[in-house]
Amino acid sequence: MPDRPIALDEYPIHQVPLSLRYVATGDRNAYDRCIFHVMDHAGRALLIAGLGVYPNTGVIDAYATLRLGDRLYAVRASDALTDDRLALTVGPLTITVEEPLARLRLTCAADPADPDGLGFDLTWHAAFPATWEPHHTQYRGDRLMLEGRRFVQAGTCTGSIRVAGQELAVTAGEWTGTRDRSWGVRPIPGEDGGRAAEELRPEGFHWVWCPVRFDDRFVMVIVQEDADGHRTLNEALVVHDDAREVQLGWPHTDIGYRPGTRHPERAVIHLTGPGRKPLELTAEILASSPLALGAGYPPADDWQHGTWRGRGWTDRRSYDLTDPAAHPLAAYGVTDHAARFTLEGRTGYGIFEHGSFGRHDPSGFTGYDSVAREAGR
Repeated sequence: MPDRPIALDEYPIHQVPLSLRYVATGDRNAYDRCIFHVMDHAGRALLIAGLGVYPNTGVIDAYATLRLGDRLYAVRASDALTDDRLALTVGPLTITVEEPLARLRLTCAADPADPDGLGFDLTWHAAFPATWEPHHTQYRGDRLMLEGRRFVQAGTCTGSIRVAGQELAVTAGEWTGTRDRSWGVRPIPGEDGGRAAEELRPEGFHWVWCPVRFDDRFVMVIVQEDADGHRTLNEALVVHDDAREVQLGWPHTDIGYRPGTRHPERAVIHLTGPGRKPLELTAEILASSPLALGAGYPPADDWQHGTWRGRGWTDRRSYDLTDPAAHPLAAYGVTDHAARFTLEGRTGYGIFEHGSFGRHDPSGFTGYDSVAREAGR
């Protein structure tokens, strides 16, 4: 098939001397994707939705999950990537950029054959300017495994969600929405990791990612640590409603885990305000959604992002969250927790995303089978 320009090549937005059909790397793991979190303030519901493009494997896919009560409802879709990179539709799932960085629409068409399945029509409204996250890199041995650039933003959502014969009204005063937009290189399944994968397995990985919306400010905290507590990614930032950004020092986390697990029930993130004033960002977990169930994040064993499932693949299913034995891999993947946060007398809402695997000396975890023995660490 002839190599012809695509529609985006009409615009002066090129970064390298290539058609915008291509990315500037031949790495099969090149990706470009987004994730949205929509949560109600009572902790009843947590919707997670995203869409990804994998140009060097020719795949576009999308997903949505809804935690409602003790069930998780999921819709996933995958298809062949086309030259129309502005068409953000995969199967029943669509993201429409109505006003860049300000207003986006998220829709999931219901399945006529499954009237109790998940469907929604939501408009996401930005409440604060988008802000960059730190440049993110991870190596295994000498190989760069992950290099990503991300921005994050908080806002509100309006619209409706339909599932299991119910319709949930999503209103700006009772729901919060956050989103993350990233691109770069990130491992997708199907590659032989070679010697490095066998001999250089990480002993431990500890991750906290917290976008939090308050009425007058947006707080972003990121902590990534190795087994010995060495910090490899760090961010603590507040974005005020007048767009001012203020750094909040080197965050330290105290996480209260459910005994016998690594499931957080509450947390305190210690920050440093202007003038070295100590601040405490507290998190109370309201609802939890493991990203390995339905959302396609590793170590999911039924579907992962970027994998080819053929043209026009769509899958709908639900999970019983009361039975961990039915999905044991979920405990070894990152979980997104809708949470109520407090800071200096203010109440806000956002995501406490957390995963702690293997050894983590600061938490007292000695290996992959180590868990919290009592309330707290």
